[in-house]
Amino acid sequence: MATYKGKKVTLNKPRRIAKGETSYGKKKSVVYVKDGDRVKRVTFGDPNMSIKKNQKGRRKNFRSRHNCDNPGPKTKARYWSCKAW
Repeated sequence: MATYKGKKVTLNKPRRIAKGETSYGKKKSVVYVKDGDRVKRVTFGDPNMSIKKNQKGRRKNFRSRHNCDNPGPKTKARYWSCKAW
């Protein structure tokens, strides 16, 4: 557990954003990560699209398009999107 803007949050565990939570912007998921000594909120995903990762061709194209073999740091949305795929 960590504190982000005065509230306790769980680190490194993505969760879906509820329809009524507009303060997070227009994204599908949110995750809180530790960036040095501070906590950072990372939002990612298109709320109007469904993930069809069980289709082999779509999964392969997504992963190559987003360079998922080298996703970068946990503080970036690409890392978490690649992890979801």
